[in-house]
Amino acid sequence: MIYWDQEKECMPIEQLRELQLRRLKETVYRVYAFVPAYQKKMDAAGIKPDDIKTLDDLKKLPFTTKQDLRDNYPFGLFAVPMSEVVRIHSSSGTTGKPTVVGYTKKDIDIWAELMARALVSAGATRHSVIQNAYGYGLFTGGLGVHYGAERIGASVIPSSGGNTKRQIMLMQDFGTTILTCTPSYALFMYEVMQEMGVDPADLKLKAGIFGAEPWSENMRREIENNLKIDAYDIYGLSEIIGPGVAVECKYKNGLHIAEDHFIAEIIDPETGEVLPEGEQGELVITAITKEALPIIRYRTRDLTTLDRTPCPCGRTHVRMQKVLGRSDDMVIIRGVNVFPSMVESVLLNIPGVEPHYLLVVDRKGNLDELEVQVEVSEKVFSDEVRKLEELGAHIRRELESALGVSVKVRLVEPKSIERSEGKAKRVIDKRKF
Repeated sequence: MIYWDQEKECMPIEQLRELQLRRLKETVYRVYAFVPAYQKKMDAAGIKPDDIKTLDDLKKLPFTTKQDLRDNYPFGLFAVPMSEVVRIHSSSGTTGKPTVVGYTKKDIDIWAELMARALVSAGATRHSVIQNAYGYGLFTGGLGVHYGAERIGASVIPSSGGNTKRQIMLMQDFGTTILTCTPSYALFMYEVMQEMGVDPADLKLKAGIFGAEPWSENMRREIENNLKIDAYDIYGLSEIIGPGVAVECKYKNGLHIAEDHFIAEIIDPETGEVLPEGEQGELVITAITKEALPIIRYRTRDLTTLDRTPCPCGRTHVRMQKVLGRSDDMVIIRGVNVFPSMVESVLLNIPGVEPHYLLVVDRKGNLDELEVQVEVSEKVFSDEVRKLEELGAHIRRELESALGVSVKVRLVEPKSIERSEGKAKRVIDKRKF
């Protein structure tokens, strides 16, 4: 078995728990001292840093949510001065403001180490040629993988997303051995290969590391059969650190969470109570080594289970099962987080549009598609076809600019979208994971 850091990845459980507790205590003292928002939340809950004496005391601490990051935009949750922040990334928010994450030099170093672990877990070595088709920029995926690949000494092709025929040409000409991208994009690449007359068996591809969106075992089989590779799942969130929080080993029986850097819990998404081991619920993560943005009990909204049974690979860190879905209305479209309220904030600024809409997500072939059904006023709906088409095109442009993904817009007549006396149903997800 090959590891990047065997001492840490295979650390005895008792030693791992001692390390977690020490780092948890240090993190709690730090956020209480340097992050006013955390101090306020802890004071409101009647909790002081000295109250954290065991790992079980973690559940006494208040949760952190995406809303906390928005409320403290942009740098209110940072625990270090900006002079120590060497990198800023951001992810989508539900309004015009994104959620912002920062990194110190040490944070970047830890991130590179975690991604090195992930890549080696999927069979990468310093002799690998890694084609990184995750997006570069404010999205954490591209640079996270890039730094990890360089850390192990592999050759990196920073191809980013899109321009699929060129991606395939690079695979042929540069001898790509490992592909990193979203799973749906990997399948789309295969479709384009077929159109180009390229046989995947003629490529040097051996493995792929796919994440940023939920994907099923059926999709794994399809990717592996079509591209003739081993397909590995990877998990991460910008708010926690980015990709590399968890990754599969060669046994593909769950994703090992890097427990020397993160503490994972499963809670009931409705009550917030910690659930017994093995039960399905919402994943909550505490980051215990981050300097710029230490996160306490972050509610990921991802539904999964934790498995602490021994893994044949020898790694002792807990495994999370593939994400089963979301506990909120957020949907992930080709790696981009989309919230209904993001759509709403755009629509409410367009004259003639009613405040009733529906997001319909489906998978056509191997790519996700988002259709936004929008109610228009009686006057607009009875207008001439050309004006309706112009309005639909205008809405589409505004939504694509705000969301960062392509959108289909369908204008519907007034009162045609189902009403609810409780929480409005804003999303219909037809995809099969």
